[in-house]
Amino acid sequence: MRVEIKFCGLTRPEDAAEAVSLGASYTGVIFAGGPRMLTAERAAVVLADVPESVRRVGVFAGQSADDIARTAETARLSVAQLHEPRSAREIDTLRRRLDGLVWAVVRVANGRLPDQTGELLSAADAVVLDAYVPGVLGGTGVELPWDDLSEQLDELRGGRTIVLAGGLQANNVGRAIAILSPGVVDVSSGVERAPGIKDHHRMRAFRDAVASALVQS
Repeated sequence: MRVEIKFCGLTRPEDAAEAVSLGASYTGVIFAGGPRMLTAERAAVVLADVPESVRRVGVFAGQSADDIARTAETARLSVAQLHEPRSAREIDTLRRRLDGLVWAVVRVANGRLPDQTGELLSAADAVVLDAYVPGVLGGTGVELPWDDLSEQLDELRGGRTIVLAGGLQANNVGRAIAILSPGVVDVSSGVERAPGIKDHHRMRAFRDAVASALVQS
């Protein structure tokens, strides 16, 4: 089993550099509001030294496909992470304007996947599972009920990529991997000392916890 790491909510070049040095496959920046939100120009600065081998993910919510495409070009993004797309058609519209991948975020409430999860899995390049918190799109630190989701995912995923977010940190990511077998684990607040300010010791501990979980699997 292979599990890749995405460090998200980056706001400083030194944190992006640390993510790369730790072997992350993805570096993420936020355009969807909140304390970690960047402009396209600032994101380009934060990610300037990220090599092409590490994919750059931009998190969006509510922007038009054209706006997302323009931001992606400025920040040199390779993935657009779209919060709560309304349908597969919305993903297809964005894909036609974007030179890169499209991930769809599914927010889980009460231990149940939304009805459109299967449709989004078919349409998107990956589905991101995150906790539903009213009024907040992500980075909440709220853990998902992994046991409740395991059987639901087994019925839907096929060979599609699952990106697991929601309250992950070094002390629980191993259990999350064991239960859900995601393709990517996505961490933001779980490796911070303040919103948008990463703690490099916590980032390293998270990487080591993922590596340990894979050895034990």
